[in-house]
Amino acid sequence: METGAPMLGEPLPVELMNTIWADRDGVHDALSETTGAMAWLQAEAPRLGVVTGPEPGARDDRDTVRIARQLVTLRDALRRLAAEATGDPRPGAAAAASPLGDAVSAVNRASATVPRWLALAWAPGGTPTRLTRTGGHAAAAAISVIAEEAISLLTQDSRLRLRACLAPGCVLYFLKDHPRREWCSASCGNRARAARHYQRHRRSTA
Repeated sequence: METGAPMLGEPLPVELMNTIWADRDGVHDALSETTGAMAWLQAEAPRLGVVTGPEPGARDDRDTVRIARQLVTLRDALRRLAAEATGDPRPGAAAAASPLGDAVSAVNRASATVPRWLALAWAPGGTPTRLTRTGGHAAAAAISVIAEEAISLLTQDSRLRLRACLAPGCVLYFLKDHPRREWCSASCGNRARAARHYQRHRRSTA
């Protein structure tokens, strides 16, 4: 199962924010169903590097629904915090109306979801790899990892590079990794330039 969310290679917390996305048909939520939430976690699994410890938690349908809800709660909190950090003016960006303190609490709860620890993996002839092990559900630990990365992003200078994409109709965020970067993607840049050209043409013919 594939996720419908755009995968732009942004830091994991930003990728999670971008599970709310837009196209010509309107704003979409890739996590609106439990299957979508789990598909997104599966798609990001190689970057998360989370493995289950010796005492895995229960893995029934109730676990899956609970984890999907936790992921959505974290996503909405991160979008609220991103709106605060960027001064996001977009009415369609969503989740910006909730109190700041609630968003902070949600991120802290997610960070403390399950016990986890770092482990070294190094096969003969291979490259050493850092893994995150957990005594609980690996997906719950993945949420905790994302929340912890978000705390690092928002409390370091990287926060100053976080941007809301202001291309027409876009609701995504991105980390400005080049002085000339203005948009989340090349397609948004093309759309913004086309909109500017149209507005200039209208003014010149008015």
